[in-house]
Amino acid sequence: MGFTFAYRLMLLVAAAYMLGVSQANKDWGSPKSNYTGWGWGWGWNSTNKHPLNETQGPQNITVGGQQNWHFGFNYSDWAFQNAPFYFNDTLVFKYDPPSNNTFPHSVYLFPDRWSYLNCNLKRAKMIANATQGGGDGFEFVLDKWSPYYFACGEHNGIHCKVGGMKFMVVPLFRWHY
Repeated sequence: MGFTFAYRLMLLVAAAYMLGVSQANKDWGSPKSNYTGWGWGWGWNSTNKHPLNETQGPQNITVGGQQNWHFGFNYSDWAFQNAPFYFNDTLVFKYDPPSNNTFPHSVYLFPDRWSYLNCNLKRAKMIANATQGGGDGFEFVLDKWSPYYFACGEHNGIHCKVGGMKFMVVPLFRWHY
């Protein structure tokens, strides 16, 4: 009972924090703001493709950028460097179909942070199998305001545990002003 209450309280605090941050940042980048950039890839001279609350609509974002979805790449760092992600953005997972020269990959969605941190696939849901990442890739729309925990589930979670093939995103609301 105590854990459930504490967990719900933590989620409520996190939701309030995200709403506060997204509301506080809604005018960054406007000519009236005194924002000069913090060096995190956001701001006036940013090369980020979708800086804070300045995108006009949902974006298609290729997971891993030009690296695509493969073993040995740190997707948690990638997600941090490419944040923020917004409600209704589409994540595109591109990976080679299985062959004699490549290892298979898949995409799993974890139901909670604990499963994600431990790469526990028992309650995870496969959302893309080994063949769905070829061509234009597998698309996943961030259509809920909640954390999303992604990972590769191949080889009983080894790609997730030691291959860096996991990341989380929490989409923010896009403000139009």
